[in-house]
Amino acid sequence: MRDEVTESIQAVIFAKVPRPGEVKTRLARTIGLEQAAKLAEAFLLDTYQSLANVPWAQPVVATTGPLVGELSSMEQWIQGDGDLGDRIERMVHRALATTDQVIVMGADTPGLPPVLLEQARVALQDADAVVGPGCDGGFYLLGLRHCPEGLLVGLPWSQKNTRLALLERLERFQLETHSIESWFDVDHPEDLERLIRGIEREQITAPATAAILAQMYR
Repeated sequence: MRDEVTESIQAVIFAKVPRPGEVKTRLARTIGLEQAAKLAEAFLLDTYQSLANVPWAQPVVATTGPLVGELSSMEQWIQGDGDLGDRIERMVHRALATTDQVIVMGADTPGLPPVLLEQARVALQDADAVVGPGCDGGFYLLGLRHCPEGLLVGLPWSQKNTRLALLERLERFQLETHSIESWFDVDHPEDLERLIRGIEREQITAPATAAILAQMYR
């Protein structure tokens, strides 16, 4: 088993440009379009910074368009066209052209505990793929050492069976897969409440998100 702590892993964060009405639409129904967009920007800032603080991670944002303002300093790749599976595959192939391992995440897990990132790194030392199960039936992290053509195309995205479908697909392509501990995405009001509790109890470190929440609920 390898344990090359200094071996870098490309960490690709999928994120839309945080414009009102285009991001966090389910949260926007209760907190409004502007606040949802501000939260989405804060989520991305915190997610990017948490990865930048990890010695072995090389963070990049796979975005739907150019990021501006405070986000403009981040390294950015344009996702391109196609369904989510097409776009993830495109970004994974780009990453694997220059690195041996890649981790893909969304920007809706601000303050993801570093221990989970370390679990993913360790698992990728031996496995072909690693999956971080989401609490909603999806997944918050996918790590790959190989990405055969068509691996992710046509999966049922944003469904309760998304993770099971992904695991079945990985098995079909004969990729040895390891699952790490579960975590939650912030998509619904109850997820936001869980995030707020975690920040208040100092179980989650997400300073940009905490600042926006303080403005919203002061």
